[in-house]
Amino acid sequence: MKAWLIEQPGSIDNLVWGEIEDAHAGEGQLVIKVFSTALNPVDYQMIQSGSRNWIYPHYTGVDLAGEVVEVGQNVDGFQVGDRVACHTDLNKKGAFAEYTVVDALATAKIPIAVSFDQAAAILCAGMTAYQAIVQKLNSVQKQTILIHAGAGGVGGFAIQLAKELGLKVFTTASSVNHEWVKSLGADVAIDYNIEDVTERILEETNGEGVDLVLNTVSSAEATKDLDRLAFSGQLAYIAGAPDLSNVKPFSLSPSIHEVALGAAHSSGSVRARKNLSFMATELMKKIERGTLDPMITEVLPREELPAGLKKVKGRHVRGKIIVRIFDTF
Repeated sequence: MKAWLIEQPGSIDNLVWGEIEDAHAGEGQLVIKVFSTALNPVDYQMIQSGSRNWIYPHYTGVDLAGEVVEVGQNVDGFQVGDRVACHTDLNKKGAFAEYTVVDALATAKIPIAVSFDQAAAILCAGMTAYQAIVQKLNSVQKQTILIHAGAGGVGGFAIQLAKELGLKVFTTASSVNHEWVKSLGADVAIDYNIEDVTERILEETNGEGVDLVLNTVSSAEATKDLDRLAFSGQLAYIAGAPDLSNVKPFSLSPSIHEVALGAAHSSGSVRARKNLSFMATELMKKIERGTLDPMITEVLPREELPAGLKKVKGRHVRGKIIVRIFDTF
């Protein structure tokens, strides 16, 4: 079989489409023929940094949709030929290959009405948004939310999920992306390049601040979000915790939530791994019902996977880029 091989940590340009030993299922595992993979920032980051858990040559890629070709021992509910999607373990071999091994517990079946491309698109970004908006943040009796980087994958899915819950959505995005984020459901778009986000939020909320925040940017920005948060508000972050040292006890009374999707694999928790399957299933049901846009903005052949990763690295990609490893479904 062939894969996009990493010989050693470094540049995306060093990826090689080459031969590697065939994939085989161990206990509790499935071998998947990969039809579609979605590109994420963590993919190029891992290519550059590598992992002490990898044996080189290695192939990575966290999102895949494809067909089961081998079922390991002690696996229930799957058979050869099933259409499936999986968010994979970063410490193991991944989606940038013709075939790969996945954890059956973390794998979800794809509904007939959902394509391989759509299924791949909602995994890392969509499940991160789902975990933050639906499973972490409590929207009961809440009215407003600030979602950072609404034009990106996580932000775009979060906007849609938040609107489905009836929240008024504020989001940050460059002016060129304002029409895009509003088409996803954002009520107010703030250009962080030219506007003071804190001032705008306080102006829009009559000085109260927002009830909820999803920060996808940085620890420094999450710290600034504390000034944008209403009393007893909640902040979920995926890119670094806020500094709470200047928050006086019994004043703001915030709730802080870490969102670390991939940590489910290394947690040792069966329930956490099953939750990955559950979230993927719930998101694909929304696609099936037509209530969630998978936000696919570009579909590339496998030869252009490195070029696609470079686009993601440039951080100016709307929605999701899909790469078809096998283009015959």
